[in-house]
Formats: sequence, C-alpha cells, structure tokens
Amino acid sequence: MPIPEFVVELRKHIGHAELWLSGVTGVVTDDEKSRVLLVKRADNGEWTPITGIIDPGEQPANAAAREALEEANVRVEPVRVVSLDSVGPVKYPNGDVSRYLDISFHMRYLSGDLRPADGENSEVRWFDADDLPPMNERFRTVVANVLADPQPTIFEFDAEEVERTAELPGN
Repeated sequence: MPIPEFVVELRKHIGHAELWLSGVTGVVTDDEKSRVLLVKRADNGEWTPITGIIDPGEQPANAAAREALEEANVRVEPVRVVSLDSVGPVKYPNGDVSRYLDISFHMRYLSGDLRPADGENSEVRWFDADDLPPMNERFRTVVANVLADPQPTIFEFDAEEVERTAELPGN
C-alpha cells in the first residue's frame, strides 16, 4: 500500500511508534442502493468498501471521493456521514503502528469504468445489496447502516469512560 508522503516524513521522526491519523471509508452505492461497490485488497484478499487516509488540510468528503477515483476509477458524490469510529491499533508488516479516526460516508456512484486503479486492490466489483461477500464486522455494520431505513449515524458513547478519563481542574 502506498504510504502518503506526510506519513513518511512523520515516521522519520517517530519511527514505528503509534501514530494517530484521520481516515475515510466510502460505501458506494447505485441510485437505488440495490448494489454496493467493493474492492478486494491486494495485501490480504479481503473485500472492503473504499478506504484511505485524509491528506493534511483535505476535507473528509473530498478524501472519500478522491480515494474512490484512485482505488476504483469511479466518480462519486457524498450523500451523508454514516459513522465516526476510532479504529485500531493497526500494526503493519513493516512494524508501523497507527490508530485512525475514521469518518465513513455513503457515496453515490456517478460514473467510471470499474478497475483497480492504483495497485492497492486486485478487483473492483458491484455486489447485490442482499448478497455481499464476507467482510469484517466494522465494514458490515457501516454497509448495513447505509442500506438501512431510517439511516442513523453510528458512534460509540460511554459516559462512565468519560467520567473515568476526564481531567478536571481541582481534582
């Protein structure tokens, strides 16, 4: 997987230490939401929605649309934010460790001929919404939420954790 240049520069200073990054997941559907576009990752063979790292200063919705063009050769437009998640830690084969604030979007397909465009994926394919391939739990949840009606935004909240970890003056 290509590593963004800004991450390469950061790694020169912090080595393999855990790095907090912002990422996007783009669940691309056709207009009727009857089909979902998925990519098959070249590194592990798993089917996933479009994913990627947000570049410094880049708007998250733009990042999701850029990743769709780079990974699958498709033009898309954002429909809505689906979820906000903390993901990781993820340990990469080279020893790097990252955590991600992931912003997942429902994206609508506009145009493009499906093909793995940047080498990160070996296949790009439409799947019927009721016949999706196996995916990890996080991706299954995000895709299900895109296809659901009504469509709530997903996020975790733990009031006890907030109380445990808050740094309040005078305590």
